[in-house]
Amino acid sequence: MTHASTRPRPVPPDEVIARLGKPDAMTEAKVFDHIDEQFRRFIAHSPFLTMATADAAGRADCSPRGDYPGFVKVLDAHTLAIPDRPGNKIADSFRNLAENDGIGLLFLVPGMRETLRINGRAYPTDEPDVLARMRTEAKAPELALVVEVAEAYFHCGRALIRSRLWDPASQALADELPSAGEIFTAQFGLDVDPDAINRGLEDGYRKLY
Repeated sequence: MTHASTRPRPVPPDEVIARLGKPDAMTEAKVFDHIDEQFRRFIAHSPFLTMATADAAGRADCSPRGDYPGFVKVLDAHTLAIPDRPGNKIADSFRNLAENDGIGLLFLVPGMRETLRINGRAYPTDEPDVLARMRTEAKAPELALVVEVAEAYFHCGRALIRSRLWDPASQALADELPSAGEIFTAQFGLDVDPDAINRGLEDGYRKLY
């Protein structure tokens, strides 16, 4: 039996532009090639960002990064440094950057509807002076990502307004989902108590650094 394809029709680039229209002059002018004082203040208050990278074949990855507000350091007007804190050790971002040094960052500040987008190129460093600036809980990271800024601009708050991300009532959505332990046992067919997995995760989360 032949199954019909469920792949939606792609819209050609020229048709996309025709439907969306062109940005106004102010929108185009908001893109900077450096970190100004307003961007610097936003970064200093941000405890969370998402990091987008892609390998040489264009296979994309987006991962979260978080720590105390201001964990990303502005080294100068064209350079940022992001500490690499302990995680799952898969290192997708590092693998991608070894093949394709392009990077995209999206900074968030809790309660702020606008976000900060930064695009550029990145590479890992173990420079002691850089790592020392990121010392937390008496530990410096093993590595940091240096980001050479090509574009920086604020993104309007429509997406966060529509998502109601900062609305406390939205947190009730988590109650409708299974716990992490229940998800893992279902996905991998594990014959273990989900609560045991949850307790293991909590133990790991307490060792953030």
